[in-house]
This record gives sequence, C-alpha cells and structure tokens, in this order.
Amino acid sequence: MQETCARVLARPRMIRGDSDLAYLMSVLRNTFLTSRRDAARRPQSAVSVDEISLADPRRDTRPAEVYETSTVFAAISALPEDQRLTLIAIDIVGLSYREAARALDTPEATVTTRLHRARKGVIRLLDPPATGRIAPQSESEL
Repeated sequence: MQETCARVLARPRMIRGDSDLAYLMSVLRNTFLTSRRDAARRPQSAVSVDEISLADPRRDTRPAEVYETSTVFAAISALPEDQRLTLIAIDIVGLSYREAARALDTPEATVTTRLHRARKGVIRLLDPPATGRIAPQSESEL
C-alpha cells in the first residue's frame, strides 16, 4: 500500500471522471504484480541450519566457548522445525512473544508452549545422563 501511495504521489496525474477508486485499484494491482515479478527474478536459496557456519573471530583464543556454542547450535538444529523457529525468534533474535507470534503466524499461547518444549529439548540433548556436563569450564580442565 505504501508503494502504491508513493507511486501515485511521485507523478501527479489528471483523473477523468469519477474513476478515482478504479484508478487507485489498478495502480495497486500493477504495483503488486511488479513486486511479485521482481521477487520471482531473484535467486532463491534454501539454507538449512546445519549449513550455516558462524564467523567468530575468537575461535582461536577460546576453544571451550567455540565447542560449547557449536554444541548448543547442534542441539537447536536437532529440534522439530516449529520449536526451532520459535526458540530462534525469541532467544536468539530477541523478539517478544507477541512479535514472534505474529512472525510465525501462530497464537501467542502456542509460541509459549513451543518455546518451553524447545528449551526442554535443548536441555535434554545437552545433558547426557552419564556426565551431566557440556564442556570443561576452564582452561585447566582441558
């Protein structure tokens, strides 16, 4: 709608007759079709969470943190998609529950439930029954 208003206001035209609404609707339709054509021309790439590698300049100086981070991200990527997206939206991106609900097109209560299950799933995956630890806590424990 904003793009339509910008196009109409960019070049004022004389509208003949009582067809103001018809003119605006045709501009809206043409703007929408143009945006869809432009989007179809752009290359589409589907990247999974497993294919993303983080560029961390501290990789060489803090190996324990790198190990811990990669372990947490591996646990997150093992979650079901709906839980994974909810966890990423709230805990990593920093959206509020309401914003995440709008972005994921789900009710806010569903977001709360999925987030709870996702966090429990990550804890379960990170806390093996034998050791109960993720990684050494300090350099001396390496």
